[in-house]
Amino acid sequence: MAIESQRKSFFKRIRGQQETDDTEMSFVDHLEALRWHIVRSVFAVLIFAILIFLNIDWIYDHVIIGPTQSDFISYRMFCALSHKLGMGDSLCMPPINMRLQVTEVSGTFMTSISIAVVGGVLAAFPYLCWEVWRFIKPALKEEELKHTTGIIFWVSFFFFIGAAFGYFMLAPFTFNFLYNYTLGTRQMLEYKPMLGDYMDSLIDITLGSGIAFELPMASWVLARIGLLTAGFLRTYRKYAYIALLVIAAIITPSPDWGSQMIVCLPLIFLYEISIIIAARVNKNAEKKWEEWS
Repeated sequence: MAIESQRKSFFKRIRGQQETDDTEMSFVDHLEALRWHIVRSVFAVLIFAILIFLNIDWIYDHVIIGPTQSDFISYRMFCALSHKLGMGDSLCMPPINMRLQVTEVSGTFMTSISIAVVGGVLAAFPYLCWEVWRFIKPALKEEELKHTTGIIFWVSFFFFIGAAFGYFMLAPFTFNFLYNYTLGTRQMLEYKPMLGDYMDSLIDITLGSGIAFELPMASWVLARIGLLTAGFLRTYRKYAYIALLVIAAIITPSPDWGSQMIVCLPLIFLYEISIIIAARVNKNAEKKWEEWS
């Protein structure tokens, strides 16, 4: 409690507020508190990373390579939906059963470490958000704290929804397109991608989608601090759509329009949700201003 009081005093001094309490926290003490937040976060990631590394074979066979296998749940669901809608095999993607290669002695071990670390970050994401929240909480006023109830849940919710979208929707379409893409007519090319390249693509798709789906939360935060309004979002909607297309092109490593639209359409939907969120925040702020006036 004493440390919490000191940190509140520190943030008040940053804001230029007067502090009558004698317990003030120096900049070095503040860095010390930040260091412990980082240490606890790293420790949480390491715990999950070790658990994943102990089960690395199962994780690799069922999670990492999953989007490249013909029996992956997304392939089966789309094919079943195609038959149910009377579309035949139009939504059934051809099987790929991709075989990866490693050209470095330490390639498989370093890939295992990479899988464990990235998996640890994903698994510990809610806790990491909580540590960030604990660090910035003393800088908030009592009125601001009332409007942050459940923020960790919603940040984690949108991140995991985005990561799941990238893994179950975008990754299968991307790898299927790239694997079945041909160059020339004589079929003289043999497609054997590197394990490292595949892992980079899978991580970019998953984490990129998770971060992109944080758009509503970013809009809420910016609207709360007065840097964003619903009118601004509506005015620059057409430019935002172009920017979302560019973001979709960055997230998707495949150059086909199909994969990019799979990413872009949900982002456009989230953008429209962001407008609604910003409008509600602006309306509440205007109401409070009128009551105060």
